[in-house]
Amino acid sequence: MAPKSSPAAKDPDIHKVERLQVPYSTNAAAFGSDVVAETLSALDIPYIALNPGASYRGLHDSIVNFLGNEQPQMLLCLHEEAAVAIAHGYAKVTGKAMAAAVHSNVGLFHATMAIFNAWCDRMPILILGATGPVDAMKRRPWIDWIHTAADQGAIIRNFTKWDDQPASAGAARESVLRAYWMSNTAPCGPTYINLDAEVQEGKLPAPLPPIEAKRYMPSMVQGPSAELTKKAADILAGAKRPLILAGRMSRKIDDWKRRIELAEALDARVATNLKIGAAFPTDHPLHVGQPATFATDDLIAAVKDADVILSLDWVDLGGTFKAIGSVPSATIIQVSLDQNLHNGWSMDYEGLPPVDLFIPAEADATVAALLGAVKAKPKKPHLVREHPLKQKPAPDSQMAAADMANVLRHVVGDRTVCLTHVSLSWHGEFWPFRHPLDYVGSDGGGGVGGGPGISVGAALALKGTGRLPIAVCGDGDFMMGCTAVWTAVHYRIPLLFVVANNRSFYNDEVHQERVAVARNRPVDNKWIGQRISDPDIDIGMVARGQGAKGFGPCNNAGELEKALKEAVAVVEGGGVAVVDARILGGYSPATAAAMARGKADRGT
Repeated sequence: MAPKSSPAAKDPDIHKVERLQVPYSTNAAAFGSDVVAETLSALDIPYIALNPGASYRGLHDSIVNFLGNEQPQMLLCLHEEAAVAIAHGYAKVTGKAMAAAVHSNVGLFHATMAIFNAWCDRMPILILGATGPVDAMKRRPWIDWIHTAADQGAIIRNFTKWDDQPASAGAARESVLRAYWMSNTAPCGPTYINLDAEVQEGKLPAPLPPIEAKRYMPSMVQGPSAELTKKAADILAGAKRPLILAGRMSRKIDDWKRRIELAEALDARVATNLKIGAAFPTDHPLHVGQPATFATDDLIAAVKDADVILSLDWVDLGGTFKAIGSVPSATIIQVSLDQNLHNGWSMDYEGLPPVDLFIPAEADATVAALLGAVKAKPKKPHLVREHPLKQKPAPDSQMAAADMANVLRHVVGDRTVCLTHVSLSWHGEFWPFRHPLDYVGSDGGGGVGGGPGISVGAALALKGTGRLPIAVCGDGDFMMGCTAVWTAVHYRIPLLFVVANNRSFYNDEVHQERVAVARNRPVDNKWIGQRISDPDIDIGMVARGQGAKGFGPCNNAGELEKALKEAVAVVEGGGVAVVDARILGGYSPATAAAMARGKADRGT
């Protein structure tokens, strides 16, 4: 199983950053870590995001001096949370696991939030960790002892698909193959391998027998049975007011087109949401209202009106039904494999929904099967939905989140864009989605600080596609994860950050206001312990300190427009730009109403 050469890992901008000073070895694997590195290469994994540590120094050497830092190529990060978040963002675009490496138990502790985000987002990541020597007689005093745990995988076992601690080079090779296969198999999720330092650094007594990696990666597209497909098709054929809830779907354009075909064949209305990536064109006549994080009035009305509901791996189906205040009278078809990941520790499985026909299959595979089984209904005339540009706000006006988005859309013009992240203040009415890569979804687990790293990973995957990657992050989210900016700059990953800066963890102000009202206490004190001011953070300086181009603060629409024009030019020239957009506290009426109904969690 020889190392391979990857076009992605030889990106002329990324790879030239850290060229080898001395030619690397091309000999056969000689150490346990060589075997692990060789296996990563054979799996065509282009990158491994990492923060270095001595516990995996053997693997580090093998990637550099055995593989030549080509496949996978290292992406140095300033924090393990950023490393895992970058792999998460890469998976959101490609649908495939990238690798990340963390140092021992301490690095794994740092990475836990990002791993949980990926778990809740059902995104694949292959995470490699390490431990001091399992054999206590071989541990160095102090440092190896505090970096060794009896069961390191237990730290994250409740929010990973699988973990292992292989005890030999051969076992390590099998672990990497299994972990990668499992991570990429629906329902996807992160997997973890803990490498014993002795396994990494020990010499191989004899070469391992060669294997063909692809034979250990059987394709696992889990479609619906013919019987269940026919039942669902019959139910949908008899529906007068069908509703499709398009949830976790792929970024593939062919899958996107099939969803549109199915909706039009059934004359079914379609709802999407902002928790996950774009699943259906939001300006299509059959789309319900605008996507949002929480149930909107339009969505609630559509659920109440429907006589058949087809849920395509919709996130929190039970919670959506709870929002209408009663159990829907509609016949409910649920398509999902998510139950295969549910456990007793994490409640991310959400409320238990009523279901009349359950199809345990992948959502897009089921759409394809249904297209072949349903008979198209006569098409009804629908008014064409338009999403025109609104007039720009006055140049000297202060900005709400909607104004910031409006100025951004004007500046972007007809460029092809990918929103790699949006702030909690964002609403679907701000921006139309017409392609599966127009928006790749939120952080997954509600972990503030995930936006920057996820966006860097998404921008990495988008490099060379012609899409302009734009991350809209809240100021709290950006500051928690801002070290990911350095990685983007260092590896020449073009990306535009627009920081929706209300100088507050504003969602918590909303919560404190609710509590104060309920307890008949002063609402005016809601800002205490929430505001990020006195001093205001100079976000542009934070960006410039890491080599990016920093703009702002932009206190009005005119200043923002000027900064964005310059920033877009920087990104189109291959750079990283960060724009500090000072916006007013508060949410759009639609967002505020939905959040009040959904009792939103922590955010900014």
